[in-house]
Amino acid sequence: MAFKRKKITVIGAGFVGSTCAHWAAAKELGDVVLLDINEGAAKGKSLDLYEAAPVEQFDAKVTGTADYKDIADSDVVIMTAGIPRKPGMSRDDLLSTNAKIMKEACEGIKKYAPNCVLIVVSNPLDAMAYVAKQVTGFPRERVLGMAGVLDTARFRAFISEELNVSVKDVQAIVLGGHGDTMVPMPRHCSVGGVPLMEMMEPAKLEALIQRTRAGGAEIVNLLKTGSAYYAPSASAVQMAEAILKDQNRILPCAVELNGEYGVKGFFVGVLCKLNGKGLDKVIELKLNDAEKAMLNNSVKAVEDLVGALKNIQY
Repeated sequence: MAFKRKKITVIGAGFVGSTCAHWAAAKELGDVVLLDINEGAAKGKSLDLYEAAPVEQFDAKVTGTADYKDIADSDVVIMTAGIPRKPGMSRDDLLSTNAKIMKEACEGIKKYAPNCVLIVVSNPLDAMAYVAKQVTGFPRERVLGMAGVLDTARFRAFISEELNVSVKDVQAIVLGGHGDTMVPMPRHCSVGGVPLMEMMEPAKLEALIQRTRAGGAEIVNLLKTGSAYYAPSASAVQMAEAILKDQNRILPCAVELNGEYGVKGFFVGVLCKLNGKGLDKVIELKLNDAEKAMLNNSVKAVEDLVGALKNIQY
């Protein structure tokens, strides 16, 4: 029987999408298809990336397209298409435009890659993942939102910088919606196995939590004309790698909850076990009263976003 390489499709050839393709190809996760309504951008960036293969020594075919037929039999699809934030915009301001883009893309995914695991990156993340699941009809195991990996990475980077330690030794968790109400969990964070709260003053820790919540806006305000793409794309590809390699990784992701934390039917960032099935299971943490209150506040923000979707024709 002929060997079949894994296939990863990235929808959206903007900064996030093209960088996803870059990480995935460089890691040799499989052959990569970059799809965009701008066919020239998809084909040009794909060709450019493939021409780097001899230099960087990766064996991955990289192709660009505007035709959803070319995503057939994809194992993982990473959805990045949508308009990015500009200074002064919240992720929620993108709701109407990106819901329409999400619906159109998901119709193509449902038709041509019905067995894929779908990783949603487009903002506002929790609402876009909700749209994706509604349109595709996929089981909850195969629709995941990329948020927690990114938010956690930002928190870890800030902790590493503050304590002047390697990022490799910093472990952290961020739960909740991907926005200003996200819930960094310092009680569950550690540095080299030592609880974070024993290594940092409360005031400094609180400042890093606030910086994490505003991490995306900080970059938007610096760039002026776009939003973050290196860390978001790396985060999405880490999730894809966990799935494609059946790694059983424990990562924070947005998934549709089915009673966990008392929530049902909404996408919320929680700790997940990812493997070849996509979501294997949700790992429910024991929260104290303050953490429960923050998570409930974050869930309420997600519910409001999804409620706003009902007033939009998409």
